[in-house]
Amino acid sequence: MKFDLIVIGAGSGLDIASAGAARGMKVAIVEEGPMGGTCLNRGCIPTKILIHSADVVQTINKAHLFGIKAKKPKIDFKKVMERARIVDKDAQQIEEAVKKGKNITLFKVRARFTGPKTLKVGKEEITADKIIIAAGTRPSIPPIDGLDNVRYMTSDEALKVKKLPKKLIIIGGGYIACEFAHFFGSMGSEITILQRNVRLLPDEDEEIGLKFTELFSKQYTVKLKSAVKKVEKKDKMIVVYTADGSSYEGTDLLVATGRTPNTDILNMAKTSVAVNEHGYIETNEYMETNVPGIWAIGDIAGKYLFKHSANLEAEYVTIALITPAHRHPVNYAAMPHAVFSNPQVAGAGITEQDLKAKGEDYLVGRYKYSNTGMGEAIAEEDGFVKIIADYEGKILGCHIIGPDASTLIHEVLVAMKAGSGKLRDITNTVHIHPSLSEVVQRAAEEV
Repeated sequence: MKFDLIVIGAGSGLDIASAGAARGMKVAIVEEGPMGGTCLNRGCIPTKILIHSADVVQTINKAHLFGIKAKKPKIDFKKVMERARIVDKDAQQIEEAVKKGKNITLFKVRARFTGPKTLKVGKEEITADKIIIAAGTRPSIPPIDGLDNVRYMTSDEALKVKKLPKKLIIIGGGYIACEFAHFFGSMGSEITILQRNVRLLPDEDEEIGLKFTELFSKQYTVKLKSAVKKVEKKDKMIVVYTADGSSYEGTDLLVATGRTPNTDILNMAKTSVAVNEHGYIETNEYMETNVPGIWAIGDIAGKYLFKHSANLEAEYVTIALITPAHRHPVNYAAMPHAVFSNPQVAGAGITEQDLKAKGEDYLVGRYKYSNTGMGEAIAEEDGFVKIIADYEGKILGCHIIGPDASTLIHEVLVAMKAGSGKLRDITNTVHIHPSLSEVVQRAAEEV
């Protein structure tokens, strides 16, 4: 069956498919799972619904700081988990809209390449001159001795648990591990994190990562430089052994050691599309692969593993697809990220350790939440904003740890991308007093 456009994956690829169909292209969408991709069904949306419940618990637990006596919250874990299933309805609504869409055919099966631009979908073969690969990633499972013989969960299964883990061991120390630690820990699980690195969130600015590790270690058992070597079942418990000879027992085990691209599932060997040593599809600045007419976007392209970056890439590919003469390289300037944990973390731009490694000159401004009126009002003692700039006042990076970090960073993002990119975009802006955003202004002034 011949199509004008095939889109593999129904996450951010849906935007491209819709644009093509709206302009009369005969479009095929191939997605074996629910519509909406990882973000809607197994990632950012359901996890943030759960994490909000954790944040509410944390607020109640801190009520005494504000002269309020609150009883220990009683948690209806079943209801907490059910709230996250609202995404099922959203995915179903998207699927119904796609099926009603003009010029679109939906194949609810797994796709596998059988030729350069030919795909096997169920019992049919489909082909197109233009193909978008947006098939995403899945949880990575490390080769740990005995892991196959014990009951464990990844981030996918963690969203569906029916019973609160009593003693949860988490292997990994990145943002997925820390967000789930925050959720389950706030619900009442006893948390042990085994991190092979020297700190949690190792990709963050080092100063932020160290402060995060310090604060997280006050809430949960955090074991650094603890590479896991073996796992085994012992009665009703799971025992995890680390390289230093230590062992840890838990009732449940969460493996959160990163993501792996789905290129192996797609049988990429049947195409000429280049894949790097980690399995990610290689693309140029236009998201084009080495095969004309085939693009890759989102996690499977491996540039940034964020939903917002995938949406950005989809915008640029849509333009290239519809009006090729007006294509532009994807502009990743000021690409932000956030960790929705306690404390919350957000960042954009270069880190201080990277600048040191390059031997470049720079200036740093830091300002604590507690030194602002609103920071004092919310009793925030540890949070701070860190802004890095060059000697001309150009903002090179911003890193925040503390309440609402994911929101506070946005004025810096606007300055970096839409403004002059200079500190003065922030320092010359009148900020409401006393608002929490003053901490960003004052960090910029400190530079």
